[in-house]
Amino acid sequence: MERFLARLCGTSELQPLPVWEGDTTGHCFTQLVLSALPHTLLAVLSACHWGHPRNPDYAPHCSPGWRLRLAASVLLAVFPLLDLLPVILPPGAGPGPTGLEVLAGGVAAVAWVSHSLALWVLAHAPYGRSRGPLALALAAFLPAPALVLTLLWHCQRGTLLPPLLAGPLSRLCLLILQLAALLAYGLGWAVPGRPREPWAHEPLLSEGQEPEVAEDGESWLSRFSYAWLAPLLARGARGELRQPQDTCHLPRRLHPTYLARVFQVQWQEGARLWRTLYGAFGHCYLALGLLKLVGTMLGFSGPLLLSLLVGFLEEGQEPLNHGLLYALGLTGGAILGAVLQNQYGYEVRKVALQARGSVLNILYRKALQLGPRRPPAGEVLNLLGTDSERLLNFAGSFHEAWGLPLQLAITLYLLYQQVGVAFVGGLILALLLVPVNKVIATRIMASNQEMLQHKDARVKLVTELLSGMRVIKFFGWEQALGARVEACRARELGRLRVIKYLDAACVYLWAALPVVISIVIFITYVLTGHQLTATKVFTALALVRMLILPLNNFPWVINGLLEAKVSLDRIQHFLDLPNHDPQAYYSPDPPTEPSAALELHEALFSWDPVGTSQETFISHLEVKKGMLVGIVGKVGCGKSSLLAAITGELHRLCGQVAVWGLSKGFGLATQEPWIQFATIRDNILFGKTFDAQLYKEVLEACALNEDLSILPAGDQTEVGEKGVTLSGGQRARIALARAVYQEKELYLLDDPLAAVDADVATHLLHRCILGVLSHTTRLLCTHRTEYLEQADMVLLLEAGRLVRAGPPSEILPLVQAAPRAWAEDGQESDPGTNPKKTKEGLEVEESASGQLRQEESKKEGAVAFHVYRAYWRAVGWGMALAILFSLLLMQATRNTADWWLSHWISELKAAKNSSQEAPAPTRLGSAGPLSAQLLLFSPGSLYTSVFPLPKAAPNGSSDLRFYLTVYATIAGVNSLCTLLRAILFAAGTLRAAATLHRRLLGRVLMAPVTFFDSTPTGRVLNRFSSDVACADDSLPFILNILLANAAGLLGLLAVLGFSLPWLLLLLPPLSVIYYRVQSHYRASSRELRRLGSLSLSPLYTHLADTLAGLPVLRAAGATYRFEEENQRLLELNQRCQFAASATMQWLDIRLQLMGAAAVSAIAGIALVQHQQGLANPGLVGLSLSYALSLTGLLSGLVSSFTQTEAMLVSVERLEEYSCDLPQEPRGQQPQLGIGWLSQGSVEFQDVVLVYRPGLPNALDGVTFRVQPGEKLGIVGRTGSGKSSLLLVLFRLLEPSSGRVLLDGVDTSQLELAELRSQLAIIPQEPFLFSGTVRENLDPRGLYEDGALWQALEQCHLSEVIESMGGLDGELGEGGRRLSLGQRQLLCLARALLTDAKILCIDEATASVDQKTDQLLQQTISKRFANKTVLTIAHRLNTILNSDRVLVLHAGRVAELGSPAALRTQPHSLFQQLLQSSPRGARPSPHCQWFTLLRVSTSPPPPQRGKGALGSSSQATLCVGRVPWLPQRQASALALRHLGLQVDFFWQRSPRALP
Repeated sequence: MERFLARLCGTSELQPLPVWEGDTTGHCFTQLVLSALPHTLLAVLSACHWGHPRNPDYAPHCSPGWRLRLAASVLLAVFPLLDLLPVILPPGAGPGPTGLEVLAGGVAAVAWVSHSLALWVLAHAPYGRSRGPLALALAAFLPAPALVLTLLWHCQRGTLLPPLLAGPLSRLCLLILQLAALLAYGLGWAVPGRPREPWAHEPLLSEGQEPEVAEDGESWLSRFSYAWLAPLLARGARGELRQPQDTCHLPRRLHPTYLARVFQVQWQEGARLWRTLYGAFGHCYLALGLLKLVGTMLGFSGPLLLSLLVGFLEEGQEPLNHGLLYALGLTGGAILGAVLQNQYGYEVRKVALQARGSVLNILYRKALQLGPRRPPAGEVLNLLGTDSERLLNFAGSFHEAWGLPLQLAITLYLLYQQVGVAFVGGLILALLLVPVNKVIATRIMASNQEMLQHKDARVKLVTELLSGMRVIKFFGWEQALGARVEACRARELGRLRVIKYLDAACVYLWAALPVVISIVIFITYVLTGHQLTATKVFTALALVRMLILPLNNFPWVINGLLEAKVSLDRIQHFLDLPNHDPQAYYSPDPPTEPSAALELHEALFSWDPVGTSQETFISHLEVKKGMLVGIVGKVGCGKSSLLAAITGELHRLCGQVAVWGLSKGFGLATQEPWIQFATIRDNILFGKTFDAQLYKEVLEACALNEDLSILPAGDQTEVGEKGVTLSGGQRARIALARAVYQEKELYLLDDPLAAVDADVATHLLHRCILGVLSHTTRLLCTHRTEYLEQADMVLLLEAGRLVRAGPPSEILPLVQAAPRAWAEDGQESDPGTNPKKTKEGLEVEESASGQLRQEESKKEGAVAFHVYRAYWRAVGWGMALAILFSLLLMQATRNTADWWLSHWISELKAAKNSSQEAPAPTRLGSAGPLSAQLLLFSPGSLYTSVFPLPKAAPNGSSDLRFYLTVYATIAGVNSLCTLLRAILFAAGTLRAAATLHRRLLGRVLMAPVTFFDSTPTGRVLNRFSSDVACADDSLPFILNILLANAAGLLGLLAVLGFSLPWLLLLLPPLSVIYYRVQSHYRASSRELRRLGSLSLSPLYTHLADTLAGLPVLRAAGATYRFEEENQRLLELNQRCQFAASATMQWLDIRLQLMGAAAVSAIAGIALVQHQQGLANPGLVGLSLSYALSLTGLLSGLVSSFTQTEAMLVSVERLEEYSCDLPQEPRGQQPQLGIGWLSQGSVEFQDVVLVYRPGLPNALDGVTFRVQPGEKLGIVGRTGSGKSSLLLVLFRLLEPSSGRVLLDGVDTSQLELAELRSQLAIIPQEPFLFSGTVRENLDPRGLYEDGALWQALEQCHLSEVIESMGGLDGELGEGGRRLSLGQRQLLCLARALLTDAKILCIDEATASVDQKTDQLLQQTISKRFANKTVLTIAHRLNTILNSDRVLVLHAGRVAELGSPAALRTQPHSLFQQLLQSSPRGARPSPHCQWFTLLRVSTSPPPPQRGKGALGSSSQATLCVGRVPWLPQRQASALALRHLGLQVDFFWQRSPRALP
């Protein structure tokens, strides 16, 4: 090396690279170190920017600044080449040898050519509108000192003095030109870019701009340095990362479409998931193991080269080239190790994201293909949120699982080299902990599985509560059901507590292990007759410390693998569920008759594969094309099951199902309408292209025009999740419209007429079912048998069997409890009523544009201080302080133990006993008490010792005992502090987890109903699932590491300041650089983490939506479209995840390289000092060892702090709901006493309700009084304000003015719980949750079993409940084990249990057959005879025997009086409402004896909004006692002979006649 340098520089071999020559720097030093090295750096940095994507709309002309810089760069590339001419041509024009000048000039030319290319690329990239990267501009000025020093050299040598020589003079001129060009370059940089507003501040993506594609097409240098992330990080720093679309596009290898294709190649049905993932990505992943291996080996090169370098400086005997090689090796090893480890981490994360994308994709695809056996939605959402993430832990853990033992083995070998067989004692101790660890790991795994089950149950319950929140608030069950969620949470936390304390035991065992091992090794070493020396003690200590990493990390690695295994099994179990397989389910041949559309033969179906639930058996059924087939039967007889069997949603146990034109799908309108959170138009189109004519026909046929005219934005109005802001009738009609718009051949309509009033039902029948759909085959389930008279065939089902099939005239008399006409109104409906409710519900949150869904809010900037404070409070002040105190105590005792050992050794040295190994070093004392650090990486006999220290004289037993006792005592105290800190930390974070969830749940349950109408369930669920899981597990894990790093750094700085204060001078510049880098990173990291959470909510919502509407999706053939939407949402989430992990690696490589630079600088200075004879090997060794540990610790601190801040985003999101969610007003608790509501009077006094300023009043000065025990019917057209009355009465909404009095008490003064507990309601929609019958009937546990059974008998449910296992029988998710009718009956049973003085009925027997409906009306009448009853009449027959009727119009009281009085008024609104019903309304079911007939002289055709009444002359006749059906029919016949058309008739008792 010396010879080569001497020949190149023309110097002597004794001093080949002189730094000073006379008054200036040595020319060789200037050219090599100050010119060639900076130019090399400039070339490398410039090459990193070659791959920048071009700006799609760049202007062809650059700004003046860019042009000037480009011109200067080209000139600076040419000048060095011209400068070589005087050197090469004889005679040479100095100042150095030709070889040196050619080398320096060539490097400079290459560097500026590289820089020119980079500038050209940047000028045409988005950077062209700014100055470009600052680092690149600064690098261009790095060669300037060399030019200035060369100019000084020329001045000193008198180049300008005579005699003037052409060669030196021309070189001087070129030198001045180079400096001038560099100055021009600086001016070009200082000149601003284009006059227009810089690109940096333009709104992102708003004008069609797309963000850059990540990584693809970049140069390898750009990939290694992550220069391609610069635009993204710049956007983050400017605060422009506001939505997922603002992040960079995914590289091709990570795009969901590509992943789906690669995964699908390997995937077969029934395959093992891990095999498929291995086939798709395994080979690439295993190859990364080589990267890991090389990185691990390079980790050991640092200690070896460091000890060799310090040995070289100490000895001073080796040639210089050895020292240079050691320094370059140290630098190269550090840089290469940093790059390899960084690339390994980055590539592993990419493989993990590939696996994640594939797993989420296959999970969603599986959800679309699920057969009838479906897990609860909450469980599937957990697979998406929790299990898929934990499965990815495998990617990081697998390579660590073999890498850590390898590190352990090498370290143990080096330890053996130091202390011989004495290390076996420590090794045995370590091995003894392995089985202990195994037991702990097994317990953790078992507890983990149980915890996940409890978590599933909790999320499932929360999902159900959110879906039924309106009903829960009516009943005032928030506390009772909140307690059920808390009980699930308590069980979950019980398991989490076990896991956390076992984790704490693990951490304690491995943290205390190094100290215990050290003591065991030293005692063994002394007892075997050896003598302790400083070299042996501190080298052994250093190696034992090196054991910490593999031993500490190993439990976490094993834990990660076990968690991944648990989650893999859960996902595999889900993927193994049977699929919906149309090919196997349906007969491959079409029906035997060409004219048949549907044929079932000897077909047996069941909801479960073994047939334990009620079976549906169809011996033979053939449906001709174009037929209208009615399906009738009692509640729970299997009508919906038959339709589900046809659509393939049941298990076919035997028989055949043949469908004509199966590939075209079905038009399906389910009994519980499935509505998406979208506009009404999007719900109806359902992905099909817009056809204006067809759309208009469908709206008319489904009677939606009137409703749309009321809504704020017409068909562009957004409806809430599951259509929560619509009335039942509107939901049914929108679902029907969606089916009709799809234009299918076969329609399956499950009671779409149940939730609408009579005139709307007639309209739907004539305009839709018999109109638009007249050319199709239709199967219509309904309890409203009067609508089936025009059917071609009617099927009668009983207990799951098809018992009769025939024309309507044969079948209908068997099921009609009442003659057909009265039954017309006998079904629940809601005359589009609730478009009013709609109007009310929607106006709560809708803007004028009709947009209901509020975009999810996202905090910006640093995590606010109040978030840290909230978590501190959740942990508890006392607990938090105790944790910090125990942490500081632990660190202090650890440092004290180190100090005591160094003191011991210095005492040994003071004894000045002669050493047989080597002379004592002269400068040991200067290293201070912790000179042990010099030997941190210097295994004694394997490598050259840093200092060959003396072997002390044989230790006196008393001295040895004293020193060992003190050391063991300090170590013991340290061990106790470690244990205390681990336990306190686990307890504190558990308390925080419990507190955060409790506050979140309490706040969400108390939120007003408007919040749930406008917020997708997925958004709230994301808080309860992902964010709570993060606060439970991920945040404590990272926070633990952060606290350990912070305490370690404090201890290290204290020791550093105590032992070598001058080294602290390195800290300020290092701190400034670190601060700049991490602040630039954190600005983006925070936002990316938030965007990651934000983009996960739509994935949750979409999956939940899909599971809810699966039958409709499949029937309409929309699964492909939904899968594409899932891929789009997944891509946005993956973009955020990828950007977050790439920015983390961006930070990591910079921190690692800074550490490497610090080490290199110290080594370089040491070599220069060595050449000058000034080097102090001890201080150099100390500096290097500290530089290594300090930078590592700082980088750990920055990354753990950043990750902690990212995890705190979850706490921020929980706090957002826990603090900012609007709450229902609480009211006060007046001193009323227990029975304050004894009468039951209700009085509205001038009540005004407005949903939002600027909207018309929903209630406009409503005033009326209901006497105690009075029965009041409430009627009115759509939007008149009927539902608003109930909402105000129950205080689900607060009136703008006026008040409501109950027995004279103002309801606004009452607590909500007190108010709602005194009222009872039978809601329109049945709400059940998973749990037992008892829990659903009586969540608060107030009633005895006898009372529950009595209520069930009165509702005719006792037999069904007994067959399910009695009151403790499970109902399944949402009560899925009951039919819809049975669910409505169970909700009715709740009302029968109550002792409330005031009952509100929002007609609740829509899905009940007519016989049961009659019995229930009688039960309600008898049970609530002396109670005040308010009935919202969706069908007028139910209120004709009310004491009074309240007619609302446009939010005002229009009429109030008895039904008879209102009917006699000539132009009353009530009379008009009666007439709008096609065949009038029936009087009370209590009248049993006389037959009433309504007859008309001419039968007008039924029209929308115009019934039989009001268009021809009518009369109501009393015909006398005609009790039997044949006689009634004969009477009707006789009247028809007289030329009169009979509309309907019913038997009545004389006292009920008007």
